[in-house]
Amino acid sequence: MPNAFNFNASPFDCLTQDEQRLVRDSVDVAYFPEGATILEVGIAPTHLFVIIKGYVSQMEGSEVLTSYGPDDSFDGRGLVAGKVSSRFIAAEEVVAYQLAKQAVSDLIASNATFGALLFSDLSNKLSALSARQNQHELQSLTMSRVDEAFLRPAHFVDAKADILSIVKLFQAERTSNVLVRDSSASPERLGIFTATAIQRAILDGRPLDQLPVGDLANFKLIEVKPSDQLGDAMAIMLRHRVHRVVVVDEARIVGILEALDLFSFLSNQSHLITEKIEDARDLDGLSQAAAQITRMIALLYRSGSRVNLIASLVQQLNARLFERAWNLLAPPELVANSCLFVMGSEGRGEQLLKTDQDNGLVLRDGYTPPDDLADICNRFSAALASFGYPECPGHIMVSNPDWRNTASAFAQMARQWLILPDGDSLMKLAIFMDAHAVCGDAHLLEDVQKALSQLATDNDAMLSRFASAIDAFGTNTGWWNRLLGLGGDSAQQLNIKKEGIFPLVHGVRSMALSKRITETGTVARINALVTEDMLSPEMAADLTDSLYFFMGLKLKAGLAELDTGRPVTGSIDVEKLSSLDRDLLKDTLGVVKRFKVLLRLRFHLEAVG
Repeated sequence: MPNAFNFNASPFDCLTQDEQRLVRDSVDVAYFPEGATILEVGIAPTHLFVIIKGYVSQMEGSEVLTSYGPDDSFDGRGLVAGKVSSRFIAAEEVVAYQLAKQAVSDLIASNATFGALLFSDLSNKLSALSARQNQHELQSLTMSRVDEAFLRPAHFVDAKADILSIVKLFQAERTSNVLVRDSSASPERLGIFTATAIQRAILDGRPLDQLPVGDLANFKLIEVKPSDQLGDAMAIMLRHRVHRVVVVDEARIVGILEALDLFSFLSNQSHLITEKIEDARDLDGLSQAAAQITRMIALLYRSGSRVNLIASLVQQLNARLFERAWNLLAPPELVANSCLFVMGSEGRGEQLLKTDQDNGLVLRDGYTPPDDLADICNRFSAALASFGYPECPGHIMVSNPDWRNTASAFAQMARQWLILPDGDSLMKLAIFMDAHAVCGDAHLLEDVQKALSQLATDNDAMLSRFASAIDAFGTNTGWWNRLLGLGGDSAQQLNIKKEGIFPLVHGVRSMALSKRITETGTVARINALVTEDMLSPEMAADLTDSLYFFMGLKLKAGLAELDTGRPVTGSIDVEKLSSLDRDLLKDTLGVVKRFKVLLRLRFHLEAVG
């Protein structure tokens, strides 16, 4: 039977042929009846177990922390530490491989990735996963075609045109180069004049309005084809010590590839989208920029970029997009006397793919808004919908009069959310806590948030009701049944937002509210809670790692749905997870479960009805 050992399962999928041979030579098969204790707390383990058949529960007291099924291994951390910290019980009849401790030690010594994946320490596993993903990051991007990057339009001028006219064209077209046609040469030749050559023009001594551009143009163009690989284009730029190349398709000039744009493509493309947003003169221009954000996200994720970096870039781009749209629609006086803000995952800086709109508008007390304020707000919501941000089903948008109000009216509304115990009020309170200013006077929003924080922390009953929402969606003891494939076909779909992201985010939000922490991002709140001694550094690290893993898994599933023309659902097909992702998902959901235990103690949730 040892010859049938599954080396496709994590962490054994990273072993060499010689290391696999060591496993086969060192493994035996063990049997445990239902209810048997396989490992007891405090003992020194002698083997690593890999389940062939059956399920094992990891217990902490009477609480089930997690469950293991076929191809899962346990207890690697106890084996390395020399002591088991949890009790492992056969939830049903179990047949398992048992790999001798010495063999495990030899594998750890020879294979660092195996050791990292074997530890139940979440950060080590995620680091190993990140290292695997980053191996092909630059290689995959440099193999992209030249025409997949951003190509700037070519502007043509006659060689007789004067330098002063060229500088005016630079300013009008927001460009830094022109292609120069010299018709006097035989055959006609084509050159390039760039902004860096203006210095030579000034030093030439002739008046700029009398100096022909042809005298200073470089007629040795460096060309690439649209089908060339970006890596080759980059090498050509370096070899010729130039900052741009002309893209030519069978004698037709397609555009200009600049080094800045090439390296932006290889990194994240965000500055190109920012330029498009800033240059947009109407909503159609903004729509074109918005369409590139999802493409940038897919490129970044598939190239191995960290999910927290992607989320940070998306927050910045969305903020600029919303700000520019608002400035195009709202008169300057309204912008100056109000604060446009976003909420939810967008406000926390944790949004990746486009989700429902969650926004509002705080108006300065005493300011009289324009008569067409409702129309302006309706057009703004419609513009965002056209950009790909769906309208909020609960109408938490500026187009809803309830979410555009004076500062004093918002403060009064917040007081009602605190006083009323119903779920709708607590939901609005939670959403508003994540509010983040994107345009106008940010102090208007800050003042309302401060007043809300002062009121909330004096109300223990409200805090308990607020925190109790951590159980609003999750199935508590049932998530691992879906993770392990129990319960039928429908069980294969796991809603990662409901089971993992929401209880983690809302639990952190609740603790932040109790300590008057003003940060809106979940990780920033976690760090502040460590400073306040509300969270241990170890729990904080596990929560942060878990959040980023959930976000990455959700993004991966969402991109796969978009690729096949399906709507983004937020659900994970457990059956399609790799063994490593499945292992990590079990660990991260276990972190959330332990965090919920802590929250129940902190907020006395057992007493909340």
